[in-house]
Amino acid sequence: MSTNSHELQRTGGAIELIIENNVAWVYLNRPEVFNSFNREMALSLQDVLDACSTDSNVRSIVITGRGKAFCAGQDLKEVTDPELNPGFRKILEEHYNPIIQKIRTIEKPIVAAVNGVAAGAGANIALACDIVVATEHASFIQAFSKIGLIPDSAGTFFLPRLIGFQKATALMMLGDKVSAAEALVMGLIYKEYPTSMFEEEVTALATTLAAMPTKALGLTKRLLNQSMVNTLEQQLALESDLQIEASSSNDYNEGVTAFVEKRKPVFKGN
Repeated sequence: MSTNSHELQRTGGAIELIIENNVAWVYLNRPEVFNSFNREMALSLQDVLDACSTDSNVRSIVITGRGKAFCAGQDLKEVTDPELNPGFRKILEEHYNPIIQKIRTIEKPIVAAVNGVAAGAGANIALACDIVVATEHASFIQAFSKIGLIPDSAGTFFLPRLIGFQKATALMMLGDKVSAAEALVMGLIYKEYPTSMFEEEVTALATTLAAMPTKALGLTKRLLNQSMVNTLEQQLALESDLQIEASSSNDYNEGVTAFVEKRKPVFKGN
């Protein structure tokens, strides 16, 4: 039984959730600190992702930021406050690592709509999403080296795979600021949009994904995850297994029937 989507709506907190037309809009909502993460925000994002995962009415997810920034990473005031500081092990193992794991294991398309600066963990959370798009004024910064830290939130896993070992090493060591235009050229993001058209374009992308055969999209995501570790033989075997699963879906039957009948398919995601 699916969750009632109206019950999932959240406004006013560190994470806001709005569900429209089968799209879950997840807003990082601490604009006064450029949407930097504290414990409340990290745990709330995990809760929202879990809710979206189990709600059959949610067929695509958009993660974006309120205000001028996407996410500036960790709120350094929290880690420098003796009373609030949870410690780096807890921050990684209870905050960021579960967020990355949920983004990768939720078998629904997740779009990072980078509306401004994405720095540190904020950049790497974006890069863990299935599709990354950015406004022309957005930027990406592996800011960790600037304060004597190492990249976390799976940055050392995804960034070399996206842009190559050499380029990733330089960005992580030097902490260079990468503009949206540069990110597009190097293959870091899917598309860059003019700021004036950003919301419209992201809505169109997320709505398109939600209307697609999301059962197959989820299986594709599982294959891509496994391709990171599988041998060729293992990947071919998994493709066979998951193609059988996809071909048994209602979406496949609808797609073939619509093709034969020369009409637009209506997919349900099952």
